[in-house]
Amino acid sequence: MARKQLARYRAKRNFRRTAEPSGRNARARPSQVLRFVVQKHAARRLHYDLRLELEGVFRSWAVTKGPSLDPRVRRLAVEVEDHPLDYGDFEGTIPRGEYGGGTVQLWDRGFWSPLPGESPQAALKSGRLKFLLAGERLKGEWVLVRIKRDRESGKRTNWLLIKHRDDHAKADGDRLLATDRSVASGRRMAQIAAGKGARPRPFMTATPRTRRTALRARGAVAQRTERRSAVPRFVPPQLARLVSDAPEAQGWAHEIKFDGYRMQMRVESGEATLRTRKGLDWTERFPEIARAGRGLPDGLFDGEIVALDGRGVPSFSALQAALVEANTGALVFFMFDLLHADGRDFRRRPLSERKSRLEEILHARRIDARLRYVEHFETAADAILRSACRMELEGVVSKRLDATYHSGRGDAWVKTKCRAGQEVVIGGWAVRDGHLRSLLAGIHKDGRLTYVGRIGTGFGAEKVRPLLRALEPLGSSESPFEGANAPRKTAEIRWAKPRLVAEIEFAGFTGDGMIRQAAYKGLREDKPAAEIGEEKAAPRAGRARKAADGVANAVMGVAISNPDKALWPDGNDGRPVTKLDLARYFEAAGPWMLGHVEGRPCSIVRAPDGIGGQRFFQRHAMRGTSSLLGRVKVRGESQPYLRIDSVEGLVAVGQSGGLELHPWNCLPGKPAVPGRLVFDLDPAPDVPFERVIEAAWEARERLEALGLLAFCKTTGGKGLHVVTALAQPRGGTLDWKVAKDFARAVCLQMASDSPDRYIVNMSKKARAGRIFLDYLRNGEKATAVAPLSPRAREGATVSMPLSWSQVKRGLDPSKYTVRTAVRLLARSRAWAGYEGSARPLPGEFLRRS
Repeated sequence: MARKQLARYRAKRNFRRTAEPSGRNARARPSQVLRFVVQKHAARRLHYDLRLELEGVFRSWAVTKGPSLDPRVRRLAVEVEDHPLDYGDFEGTIPRGEYGGGTVQLWDRGFWSPLPGESPQAALKSGRLKFLLAGERLKGEWVLVRIKRDRESGKRTNWLLIKHRDDHAKADGDRLLATDRSVASGRRMAQIAAGKGARPRPFMTATPRTRRTALRARGAVAQRTERRSAVPRFVPPQLARLVSDAPEAQGWAHEIKFDGYRMQMRVESGEATLRTRKGLDWTERFPEIARAGRGLPDGLFDGEIVALDGRGVPSFSALQAALVEANTGALVFFMFDLLHADGRDFRRRPLSERKSRLEEILHARRIDARLRYVEHFETAADAILRSACRMELEGVVSKRLDATYHSGRGDAWVKTKCRAGQEVVIGGWAVRDGHLRSLLAGIHKDGRLTYVGRIGTGFGAEKVRPLLRALEPLGSSESPFEGANAPRKTAEIRWAKPRLVAEIEFAGFTGDGMIRQAAYKGLREDKPAAEIGEEKAAPRAGRARKAADGVANAVMGVAISNPDKALWPDGNDGRPVTKLDLARYFEAAGPWMLGHVEGRPCSIVRAPDGIGGQRFFQRHAMRGTSSLLGRVKVRGESQPYLRIDSVEGLVAVGQSGGLELHPWNCLPGKPAVPGRLVFDLDPAPDVPFERVIEAAWEARERLEALGLLAFCKTTGGKGLHVVTALAQPRGGTLDWKVAKDFARAVCLQMASDSPDRYIVNMSKKARAGRIFLDYLRNGEKATAVAPLSPRAREGATVSMPLSWSQVKRGLDPSKYTVRTAVRLLARSRAWAGYEGSARPLPGEFLRRS
């Protein structure tokens, strides 16, 4: 096995010239206790070679800049050919002109083992190897994560080397790299290059005594990591930091954000205890969930107790009512993290491992339905957030899969909300005609309770009674608010001691710090009033860096060069549309637009000098293409296509002078599978637009008669598009030929029934007086302009989604422009229900095909 694995290694070297071991007469033998070495290698570029013993060879990676002890740092690790085990004792100089020519120093060595879970072979195959190092310099837990798209390219496979958060992690993670001493000989790189100093002490062929010493070092590290311990009584929970956008990078888990009470369940000897985020014992308040927990093994489980409404959606109001009425039998404990299990502390293990073990525990036995595992997604953060918002959920919590568990708020857990939410302190209430009219709210700033306004809605009868019962005993003769905005006493106002915390929904803060359109959701008994301050959404790290760097004219962290360059001389309002205007349009339209372009190959019409300059159609990445644009491999194509999966990506398109977006009509992430049909109604110049409107209605009627749902948009020109989303046939997958044949059949039938109105022939001469029914946009690799995409035409028009009530006489496509589209879209219900509209093609057509 090793001989075959070393073929590439030997083919690259001339062992008559280099002192590197060939591995043919190996003295180092495979060991049950796996070994590793790190060699500092001053070749063409200085790097560090990480080598892990496995299956009789060293699996090897060239780590740029060297391993970092800082868990926030991700170091590129390029996978190279396997090396013989004898290489673990090599220190010296490789001659110039030979492969890897330069000086090699044995910078670290020791023992390694994979972390519990899958085998190292399976972990490497899956692209995520988590392991423990016990070296002289490198210790603790690490992970190698393969970068997927590099694996597909057919070139060298790239990985990321990342330090786990443990006792050996350090914020100054690169300081250790300044150590220029061999662990085997004590020599510096200059001494090795000059051939001076002591020879390296052997390691791979070490004596049993040397091996036992190193093994004890490894065992000490492993024991500290894996020692058995009792279940903690309580652990302060890890909290999520509010951000404006969910992270889209790889390595994050995205979970639904629950609207309930954060709770920690401790199970020991068949007894379960429930504690709030502040450690208060609430076991008696949730007796049914506590009883359900008795079926779990000893451990500490993190989650959220939730009440589900009639639609199965978490409802904080329903949870409040259940507690008030002591009717808690239907509540559910959603469990998303494992802090302790199997007699071991899991907090120092990565989230991926914690969740995997939690899932095993919950699925390994018959667990009460009140205890549920929280699934997560690892891709498409923005799409998950949009889905959560459509379901009227709270939002999304994103967590780094490689991160350990740390109490308090940090960067490893972030939350993105669908609507603004805030906890406030109740400092009083207003009564009129004996009825509660509003609550007076404050938050703590600089040690003072600052008044932020009134909460005037959300007071259903089921909420008012328990609220007043809690408020009235706190009545006070003095206002708790300080500062210039504090309200004055009136006949309606009753002051309250600032002890109650309320959760609200609101439309944001005004310029002077007042809450707008606030609605009461319920009391938060699990949060102390003294800790309530304003919760502001932080921008993503990438955006923060851009702002900190002082880049002018940046949109969503993308610096816009030549922001005043006019791309359209007139935006249909007498003013030019600039490059900065386009970037801001993509920022505003992006959240709606993204659902129709993400996950699909997308061609871009670029006009860097504006619509009056040169234009070109870009399908593939080229030199200078933004890293914010994704790549997608297409069968039969040597180069990957471009893909846009984020609003930042759209802004980057604008920065590059991209004016039009033309995505495929496939399913997201599946270029080989049709996901929608587009019928392009393209009139001859002498056809009035009213006829095009009539054609759109006829196409809709024909499609709906066949069981499909139709939607309409302008093309940004003189035509209309009728669009229908496709579902897959039962037990099969739709292919492009069948989809295109169906679109052709619909168009042929229309043309056959009304030959004086429609034509399916592309010929310009034959089209006079008629509308060309273009079904060709429904073939594989064919494209259609995206909804809301601008067009490289006079007036800066866009392809505007319409409701059918707008498709009528008087419709003027020219009024939908980069300046007006977002505002007009917000006023309409255009394409409402599109995402749930996919239907399969008629069965009789599929059978004929």
